[in-house]
Amino acid sequence: IELSEQTVIDQLVVRLTQRYPAIAKATVEGVVRGLHVKFDGRPLRDFIPLLVERSARAALEQLQVPVG
Repeated sequence: IELSEQTVIDQLVVRLTQRYPAIAKATVEGVVRGLHVKFDGRPLRDFIPLLVERSARAALEQLQVPVG
């Protein structure tokens, strides 16, 4: 089953919100959507969700407050 790119990005927001519970959902969503928009107009769409996920994780890791 092929999912639309937008559906995959929406699912990514949910996954990263669960992975980084200390970061507000609005922040996670802003990071993901901000990175996704950078790929607008690019012809090869297959790998864009993966590229967005990798970049978002790196950005969110920097925002995450160490526990302890």
